[in-house]
Amino acid sequence: MGRLDGKIILLSAAAQGIGRAAAIAFAKEGAKVIATDINESKLQELEKYPGIQIRVLDVTKKEQIENLAKDIERIDVLCNVAGFVHHGTILDCEEQDWNFTMNLNVRSMYLMIKTFLPKMLKQKSGNIINMSSVASSIKGTVDTPSLQERIQARPNPEQALKDFLARQKTGRMATTEEVAHLFVYLASDESAYVTGNELIIDGGWSL
Repeated sequence: MGRLDGKIILLSAAAQGIGRAAAIAFAKEGAKVIATDINESKLQELEKYPGIQIRVLDVTKKEQIENLAKDIERIDVLCNVAGFVHHGTILDCEEQDWNFTMNLNVRSMYLMIKTFLPKMLKQKSGNIINMSSVASSIKGTVDTPSLQERIQARPNPEQALKDFLARQKTGRMATTEEVAHLFVYLASDESAYVTGNELIIDGGWSL
């Protein structure tokens, strides 16, 4: 018996990083996972895992989300993972960068929740998990492909990696699998009394 047996879970940004780890963890615990992303080739790598079906989806497109909803009769867990981290200060951030970031990080969650919440209300059950970055005053870093891309984009990638590691209280970055463990808990019935909470995985920064 898995902790998520029989649950139908929809999640975004499942092609790599935290989303991919979460999709695999959900499936291993018995859930039926609808894994979405805009990166179809990467997404297809998940098809080898029993319990995972893939759908190409741009979570910034309302019409695409509504079309997907037509094919989903029941949803037990909505997991919003899609996000983008802009590097640089506000002086380096053009208006188009700002618009893209807010559209993906915030508006996409609004669109997904607005579309799928009515199904949960109708069935009188459901969990919504929204993922966000704690890159602010808290500096818990997760080792993901997007992080590696940002490191490689720096003038000195080797030094950039050292800087990231130096700010970790535990001396290392978190793995995507470690974050996925929390996702499984939040998706399970074990978290039935957890509502409206902010749970932080930061390697000790909030202590």
